[in-house]
Amino acid sequence: MDGKKLEYKGVEALKELEKLTTQAEEVQEDILKKILAQNEETDYLNKYIVGSKNVSQFKRCVPVITYKDIRPYIVRIANGEDSSLITGHPLTEMLCSSGTSAGEPKLMPSIAEDLDRRTFLYNLIMPIINQYVPGLEEGKAMFLYFVKAETSTPCGLPARTVLTSYYKSPHFKCRARDPFNDFTSPDQAILCYDSNQSMYCQLLAGLIHRNKVLRLGAVFASALLRAISFLEHNWPNLCHDIRMGNLNATINDPGCRSAMSIMLSSPDPNLADEIEEICSCSSWKGIICHLWPNAKYIEAVVTGSMSQYIPSLKYYSDEKLPLVCTMYASSECYFGVNLKPLCDPSEVSFTMLPNMGFFEFIPLGDNRTFVMDLNEDEDEDVPQSQLVDLAHVEVGRYYELVVTTFSGLYRYRIGDVLQVTGFHNRTPQFRFICRRNVLLSIDNDKTNEEDLHKSINVAKKLLDPYNALLVEYTSYADTSSVPGHYVIYWEIIHSTSVVDKAISIDAKVLQECCIAMEEELDYIYRRCRTNDKSIGPLEIRVVKLGTFDSLMDLFITQGASINQYKTPRCIKSKAALKLLNNNVSACYFSPRDPAWIA
Repeated sequence: MDGKKLEYKGVEALKELEKLTTQAEEVQEDILKKILAQNEETDYLNKYIVGSKNVSQFKRCVPVITYKDIRPYIVRIANGEDSSLITGHPLTEMLCSSGTSAGEPKLMPSIAEDLDRRTFLYNLIMPIINQYVPGLEEGKAMFLYFVKAETSTPCGLPARTVLTSYYKSPHFKCRARDPFNDFTSPDQAILCYDSNQSMYCQLLAGLIHRNKVLRLGAVFASALLRAISFLEHNWPNLCHDIRMGNLNATINDPGCRSAMSIMLSSPDPNLADEIEEICSCSSWKGIICHLWPNAKYIEAVVTGSMSQYIPSLKYYSDEKLPLVCTMYASSECYFGVNLKPLCDPSEVSFTMLPNMGFFEFIPLGDNRTFVMDLNEDEDEDVPQSQLVDLAHVEVGRYYELVVTTFSGLYRYRIGDVLQVTGFHNRTPQFRFICRRNVLLSIDNDKTNEEDLHKSINVAKKLLDPYNALLVEYTSYADTSSVPGHYVIYWEIIHSTSVVDKAISIDAKVLQECCIAMEEELDYIYRRCRTNDKSIGPLEIRVVKLGTFDSLMDLFITQGASINQYKTPRCIKSKAALKLLNNNVSACYFSPRDPAWIA
């Protein structure tokens, strides 16, 4: 990518965006030609198109793959073989997946210029938002960003998350001062490997600048809610630091101490009193708006499984702040941006950026056939002829995303299911539906992430009359007895009282939640339950408050990144199951069979 593109800001960035989206088909063909020219001598491509740069031959001969197909090459490079196995440019690092979406971290190859592409996308965000929210340059952004300690491959390549890679790069650390990206958090706090110390210092900085904060957020909605939970338990110490002008002695990271000592240059008892009065309230409803009264919006990923957190974010913001989801990205590749950032979370669509990589799509059907297509085996071979180019997808139809990158992924199945919602100029816009590989299955049933989420959305409405709020959930296919059954773990709080107050609900209500979920699950599940009797009654296990925070802590200790952590919607880890089951306070089963008609 031309380095000049890193300089696009403001109106120039929007002009470049219009140019790219107007010429999507041409840009995509040019991108694929450049990828083939750069990587034509690689071992991988030479298996299928020996020394060829021909686009048609690539589409005809190179297979569609999943991680298990490319993993042997990545392992060989990690062990010291040359990057030319898969890419013409030397690999600079391996990027780890979040570690909770697919059971274990995957290593994704990355080259130096990938950082240019990510920076290009980041530079589009503010020009887009400025069209809808003026005056952001007059204040600060309280964004809670985190890094994770990196490891090394046997040959010495860094292995780290994509966000850690970006925050540690010169693109971030040596960025020019920009009034539109004036963060409350000092870089030293963001770059602190101790997530608790980092969280403490970033929240402290946000509180010190509370009246200057015009926007706040985190990468994922779950991280922002974790910050609120952290604040609830630590606000007395934070207030003490502000009141005395001294940083808590438990913060021993040198960078954090240095940066925060400058920020805490003098005692501020008045500010401490303001914060103490707000945090001492019996209810934390609207706490975000009370602590940061000038905030104009909350920024976080709230699509897909993250939409589960929308009610909690609305509760803590008293439904006064828009929830803004700006971009669509993964460790493998950055994909697109939201051109209507103030839209309702349910209407978020991402406009694909055709210069990020070469994008193809596996058709999954329309509304009538979508579920059946989605439930096919994801490891089943996909004929190359089935793939659809970016410019030729159809509005309303569902697709699985396939990507080819400069760094050595060729026709790689990302695993994301998308629906085309429209076009911006000649570039399609997609709604994120779900991750394809998150399933519950006991017999012939296959329940995907979206179906599980939909059924829970219906069931949790039964809690509303009791002022109860479902704050988190996960699931498990329990086959320890015959027949097996679905187990759903719920954490519930009181929605109108103190944040951490548990609530007692009549058993019949939770039993009705069980059957409400089953009634929403698909035909095959209900047939297995009612006719075949091959699946037992669905069970809801209510867990103690804080259990899902402990679950997150567990996964972080096992290698997950706090910045990229997403609660797994289906639990497979024995340690995670043990933690959940040790914190169960009550169990409820579906009282009857769901409706099913042959």
